[in-house]
This record gives sequence, structure tokens and C-alpha cells, in this order.
Amino acid sequence: GKQGGRGLVFSQDRGRYIKAMLPRGDVQRLAVDATLRASAPYQKARRSRAPADSERTVFVEEGDMRIKQLARKAGALVVFLVDASGSMALNRMNAAKGAAIGLLTEAYQTRDKIALIPCQGNRTEVLLPPTKSIAMAKKRMETMPCGGGSPLAHGLMQAVRVSINAQKTGDIGKVIIVCISDGRANVPLAMSEGEELEEKVSKDDLKQEVINICKQIAAMPGLSLLCIDTENKFVSTGFAKEMANAAAGNYHYLPKATEAAVASVAGDAISSIRNAV
Repeated sequence: GKQGGRGLVFSQDRGRYIKAMLPRGDVQRLAVDATLRASAPYQKARRSRAPADSERTVFVEEGDMRIKQLARKAGALVVFLVDASGSMALNRMNAAKGAAIGLLTEAYQTRDKIALIPCQGNRTEVLLPPTKSIAMAKKRMETMPCGGGSPLAHGLMQAVRVSINAQKTGDIGKVIIVCISDGRANVPLAMSEGEELEEKVSKDDLKQEVINICKQIAAMPGLSLLCIDTENKFVSTGFAKEMANAAAGNYHYLPKATEAAVASVAGDAISSIRNAV
């Protein structure tokens, strides 16, 4: 389905009939009312051309066909992409875990879902695929992997894949990727995807990989990036803010990223996309 404002998904297969439109390709749901209205001005001329023995009273031609555009409420998806490397890894992971459970608890009346991707080691794996189940979330997040490298570029790619696949189901409208990180990537995308590197990748190239993916996010419909910067301001590089700017997203500086603070920022982001026209 195609996303619209105020958390709606437009399609031809499910939802409430909101208007008729000209068909593109196969007709799934014929809008009989609009089709008859479109054919009405031509009935007299068509009857005069019909065979004398024709028993038809209404003549509808292919050009009269109209289809139903249907709309239904869609949930939002919050994908937590958490930097699980470095000394603050456990704090960030626990904050994300608590925020995810908190948002699911608040979202029991909505269609909102949560996903969580830890960013550690040489490549990222989806720890919690999109779900609205609190039980599943708690079970999947019992063991929280931490330590190792920071494959931020691969993490962002995984988050984008999860987002696009969720949107394709037709149950998710808008997606927010909440990246909780200090922005320090040290694993190149090629290594995460199993390629052997002949020479070490420079810090500038690592940054550029991340920025390029952020720019792709900015161009994707229904997808936004929220960067929560946990970097110590005394050694700050400001890269998390660069990421947010490249993705045309939002930036928050939370050096002490508690679960309440993360849940509040993510909750505000959900509210803002719901209120967007």
C-alpha cells in the first residue's frame, strides 16, 4: 500500500472506501457507483447503436471503469538501532530495551510495532524483528549482545531493510529509525558483508559510508532517522549530528540515555509523525 498523511495506508485490497479513481493495471475492486456515473452521459448514444434485439438497458464500456481507493489506519514502526560497542554499551542497550518495552506497553491500543538491532561485532543481526508482542520482546531481549566493533553502516542498512519490508506488508505506514550511538563507526560495510579488505579503511571513508546511507534514508518515503547522541561532550566529534542532518532527521543529545529519556524522545517522534499531514 501507499502511505498517506495521518497514519493512513492507501490500497485496493483492504480498508474503507474513500474515493473512486481511474484503474492502473488490473481492476481489483470495481467502484460500481462511480462507473455508472461515468457511463451515464453516453447511454442514449450507446442504445441507439445497439442491435435491435439487445435486451441490455445499461451500456458500460472499458473507459467508464472506476476502481475503489481504500484506506486503513496503519501503525508506526520504531526500529531501535543501538550501538552495543564500547564502555557505555550496556547502558545504551538497557535504555533501548526499557524504552522498547515501555512503548509497546503504551501502544497496546494502536498498531505500532517495535524492532531492535544491536550494532556490535563485525556485522549486525536483527535481535527483535518488528512486533507488538511484549512477551516476544522480553524473550528476545533477555540476552543483550555487547562489545566488539561498531558496524554502524551495516546497522543502518539492516534498519532500512527491516523498515522497507515492514512497509511492504501494508500494516506499517511511517517508520522511525532511532539510532542510539556516539557515531563512531569502525567497521566498514564491505567487511560486514563478508568481503576481504586488502587495506585498512580510513576514518573519513568510514564516516562517508554512514553519511551516504543517511542521505538515502532522507530520500525514502515514510522513513525518518532520529539520532540520540550518547557521546561524551569533552571528546565529541559531532558526527551523530552530521548523520541526522544528512538524513534530514532529528537529533537529541542525551549523554545519560536512560530508558525514560529514550522512550520520551521516541514517543514524541511517533506523535509528531502521527500529527503530520
